[in-house]
Amino acid sequence: MSRIRPIFSLILVSLATLLFSCGGPNVAATPPTYTPSQIETIQEYAPKIIAVQERSTELQKLIEDKDWIDVDNFIHGPITEVKLNMNFITSNLLPEQQKSARNIVRNMSNNLSKVYDAAKQGNVQQALNSYDAAFADIDKFLDLLPENTASGEA
Repeated sequence: MSRIRPIFSLILVSLATLLFSCGGPNVAATPPTYTPSQIETIQEYAPKIIAVQERSTELQKLIEDKDWIDVDNFIHGPITEVKLNMNFITSNLLPEQQKSARNIVRNMSNNLSKVYDAAKQGNVQQALNSYDAAFADIDKFLDLLPENTASGEA
């Protein structure tokens, strides 16, 4: 009997461990969602980004006209505000989207630096190429936003 007791205890412990590890509720993890304050912040800043995006042809015309002073003013005015707004929104995106959003903002900043450098050199073609890439980045960023927030709808 003394030899059977430890074996019986080992079997009971193994059985209990198996039942506890295999049992339990099968609760599916709910996907992360936006809080009302996050949606509100995104709705506040997204229209400002769209407004500048709609002015993209204005910057293109300035580049084509070689109006380098106004190109510089546009980059350091409305576009800088767009970068700030994008950063405000990025911190309110879902965690898995924040990394992509930061990369997009960084790429846009790099492309705008290339526009600025090309403007200093008077290189219209390089400025236009970098301008296209920068506004493509804005489009990519807006695609990350939850549906109906860019237009200000809930």
